[in-house]
Amino acid sequence: MKYVVVSGGVISGIGKGVLASSTGLLFKTLGLRVTSIKIDPYMNIDAGTMSPLEHGECFVLNDGGEVDLDLGNYERYLNITLTRNHNITTGKIYSHVIQKERNGDYLGKTVQVVPHITNAIQDWIERVAKIPVDDTGLEPEVCIIELGGTVGDIESAPFVEALRQFQFRVGQDNFALIHVSLVPVIHGEQKTKPTQAAIKDLRSLGLTPDMIACRCQEELEVATIEKIGMFCHVGPEQVIAVHDVNSTYHVPLLLKEQRMMKYLTKKLNITTPAAEEDVAKGEALLSKWKQLTSAHDRSFETVTIALVGKYTHLKDSYLSVIKALEHSSMRVHRRLKIDWVESSDLEEETKESNLANYHKAWHHVCQADGILVPGGFGSRGIEGMVAAAKFARENDVPYLGVCLGLQIAVIEFVRDILGVKDSTSMEFDPKANEETASVVYMPDVDQVKLGGTMRLGIHLTKFVEDSQWSKLRKLYGGSESVLERHRHRYEVNPKLISQIESKGLKFIGKDETETRMEIIELKDHKFFVGTQYHPEYLSKVLDPSKPFLGLVAAASGVLEHISEAEDLNSKGEF
Repeated sequence: MKYVVVSGGVISGIGKGVLASSTGLLFKTLGLRVTSIKIDPYMNIDAGTMSPLEHGECFVLNDGGEVDLDLGNYERYLNITLTRNHNITTGKIYSHVIQKERNGDYLGKTVQVVPHITNAIQDWIERVAKIPVDDTGLEPEVCIIELGGTVGDIESAPFVEALRQFQFRVGQDNFALIHVSLVPVIHGEQKTKPTQAAIKDLRSLGLTPDMIACRCQEELEVATIEKIGMFCHVGPEQVIAVHDVNSTYHVPLLLKEQRMMKYLTKKLNITTPAAEEDVAKGEALLSKWKQLTSAHDRSFETVTIALVGKYTHLKDSYLSVIKALEHSSMRVHRRLKIDWVESSDLEEETKESNLANYHKAWHHVCQADGILVPGGFGSRGIEGMVAAAKFARENDVPYLGVCLGLQIAVIEFVRDILGVKDSTSMEFDPKANEETASVVYMPDVDQVKLGGTMRLGIHLTKFVEDSQWSKLRKLYGGSESVLERHRHRYEVNPKLISQIESKGLKFIGKDETETRMEIIELKDHKFFVGTQYHPEYLSKVLDPSKPFLGLVAAASGVLEHISEAEDLNSKGEF
């Protein structure tokens, strides 16, 4: 097993996740099997109870693991399926060690950070790195480890020490470290001092970088690269310049142009070529990636999607949604424009308190080619989402509701078409009438304990027999069922199903028991779909999520063409 650690210095949020994913992709283009691990130094067990406005989105895996959003990057780039154990947190490690102490596994010894915590981290990495994550079912050959946070933070100290020890445990030929650092531009001059200081701190902790990835707004000058190499004690070929590009999908190609793999394969002593079949798959992957990025660069037509959400002040709250939209727009050869609409700005209260924001928000909704209402929790901004769903339904504007977005569409329909004006969700009003509430608590979900108690992970959704007309089902290739990831506590009220369907809003997808509603769709509409599951979690760069593809294709006026192509693709004829 070859281990590549990606760490960061100077500031957080400079793209360690994208660089780790891109490095993994380049290993895959060589025909190697790749896996990824994300280390998060916070005390939480997982990301499930963290605010999206503070931490960004919570990404959900097949096994129901609620993890850091960077694991979504790994899955999207590498086309792999990770587990909850691929996200290591301080909370998980300490819980694991404390439980062993309670069981008497340390035989009366004093339990300390070194060696017990650091050994637990190393053991965890070695154990999880061996888990098969792709369709071959074989053990991976390369493990990319991203160390979250910034080196030097007190929270990261046990993990940095564990990785310092780990390089000797696995051997120098099997361990490489890429350090991502910022090169700011001040008054037109590229400054190298922050990077020099970051590398000095890293070395003082016992870790020596094999490569330094320099993030900069503009291309690095040769003099800057030489200066960093000289003062950081590395060769110029070990300094990788990662400047701003058209999209993050260009980063792997940018790294390849700088011959990153030549150095890493030499450092990691990867001399035995992969099997011819694996090499061919790797070359095909690289070719498809190049085609995708070049086609995107040549796209000139724009598709505008109004994203009506409640966490729009932090775009990372919707990272998987953004990526699914990007994948879909590249598939239909359009440039994506997202108009961010804070849902509360669409409400009458905002009209009275901030007329400018109200008009701006409604301008975005009215001018958009398509409208998306993503998932969320709580009652804030709900009436604005309902208003957006109503506008889309009445004006034949393509609409996709995800999780909460499905529930919003049902609430609007029950209020306006069934005439139950006060119908709502019991999430927003726990005392709502259970007979007329559009959305109710799922009976099998814990209403008190919040951590890890939702309906989580991958579940089957069965299309009903009378749904051959469905635009979404055609995008799925006419399949009888689909497997998608879930994260919710509420469901459409079963007592209202027959009334809703009698008025034209059809529940075309149901769960395994056929009692829980999973997909809604309006028949005589350009594209009006809601999914109780989160299709964005399974969207891949080269294989976009079907509901998102449907929204973007309908908004671009090419849904029929795309549906035919997806149908042929599912039958192996395209």
